[in-house]
Amino acid sequence: MMALDAAAKRKEHWAWYLYDFGNSAYAAVVLLAVYSAYFQGAVVGGSEGTRLWGVATGIAMLVVAVIAPILGAIADYSGKKKTILFFMTSVSVIFTALLFTVQKGSVFTGMLFFILAEIGYRGGQVFYNALLPEIASQEELSKVSGNGWAVGSVGGIVCLLIVLALIMLIGGDFVTRLSFIITAIFFALSTIPMWFWLKEKAEPRPLKAGDNYIRVAFRRLQRTFRSVNQYREFLKFMLAFLVYNDGIIAALDFAAIIGAVLYGMQQQDLIIMMIVVQVASVAGAYLYGVWGEKMGFKRGLIQSLLLMILSVVLIYFNTTIAGFFAITSLAGFALTGVQSLSRTMIGAFAPPGR
Repeated sequence: MMALDAAAKRKEHWAWYLYDFGNSAYAAVVLLAVYSAYFQGAVVGGSEGTRLWGVATGIAMLVVAVIAPILGAIADYSGKKKTILFFMTSVSVIFTALLFTVQKGSVFTGMLFFILAEIGYRGGQVFYNALLPEIASQEELSKVSGNGWAVGSVGGIVCLLIVLALIMLIGGDFVTRLSFIITAIFFALSTIPMWFWLKEKAEPRPLKAGDNYIRVAFRRLQRTFRSVNQYREFLKFMLAFLVYNDGIIAALDFAAIIGAVLYGMQQQDLIIMMIVVQVASVAGAYLYGVWGEKMGFKRGLIQSLLLMILSVVLIYFNTTIAGFFAITSLAGFALTGVQSLSRTMIGAFAPPGR
């Protein structure tokens, strides 16, 4: 019986890891290496492309910030984190594939499809992360979270290698656009194990007569805010997380544009750079998972944040492509430490059932 339980737990862990394997492909291709530079340079062009890319990412982040607490409250009450996760993932997959239709001058659809894909991606991450405490004990949180980031980074590498091969062998805007369909399929296939292997532990609560989930969500949010004094450490951490995580997202979203505009990097150069970054991310995810358990989550998080800050400062002084490769690799190593340990601390601090 214990052997069967252990096998089921391993399958749940791997289902959770493989979801990250797929959604990291989206991050690697759409956010980091291909679409951001394609939108800025080919779809719009010049400084206006950079400005509109910032507007698009800002809108997506704002929408997720507004809807995530409401959807989270609904998911907690209904016991349907996984259902909402798959809905958000489907939105991201569909609109990632539709990026194939975006060509030179397609500014409105280029922004709209990206914003919707990004909302699905970032909204899905909220519920993906919320499943971590359901599949891992307190002692396992850091290790499982780190493994997820490591496997996810490998997914980013695999997808980037497929795209790089096509760009180097064939080239042209058509192949660049085709990479978005490939990424959407890659992402969709990687979610399948979670649907079959991971069982949600939360029990759904019945709605009272005349009630609905929207009302329930707002009541639960009100109770959470009223009881905030009971969870001061969690609140302080979440406020800090919102600040530093938004800074990290901004740095990531503009990494490819910085490479293309400041250093004249071509599409294949950007992809190679992101593959190197993903390799560094695998190392960072694994090592910070181990270090977090040994030195403490908070100390490991502060250390990785300091490395991220150092990376941003170094870019200001850098003037070479080789230097940019080195700095982004350092950032990739630190990034997975920040994200993995942040996810672990949220799982450890979060009030049960919320």
